[in-house]
Amino acid sequence: MIRKLFNYVLLTSILTFAAGLPASAECGKASWYELTGRTASGVMADPEAYTAAHRSLPFGTKVTVTNLANGRKIDLTIVDRGPFVRGRVIDVSRRAARELAFLSRGITRVHVSVGGKGTTASCG
Repeated sequence: MIRKLFNYVLLTSILTFAAGLPASAECGKASWYELTGRTASGVMADPEAYTAAHRSLPFGTKVTVTNLANGRKIDLTIVDRGPFVRGRVIDVSRRAARELAFLSRGITRVHVSVGGKGTTASCG
């Protein structure tokens, strides 16, 4: 009886955790931000670092961001929460925006893939 209960609790926990995992790739708008204090993960923000903010990906997750307007790609680490504007999927550091070539525009359409998984073909 205890073993059945344990297996049920374990299975329920695994399914609940798996349902809450974010997709391995998504498309949407990216913006850049220049935080000068501590990030949500507790590290000091650095506008010249290869970092980003995402609503749900765990801190430390490596993502590849592709600017769909010009094909430029960059690998970033999630260190903060955001963006908090509807329609945006990621906020990137100033340096990342510069390398993705949208610093002056402030916003661009991107493809975000976790650990380099996924393809930009999934963006419509």
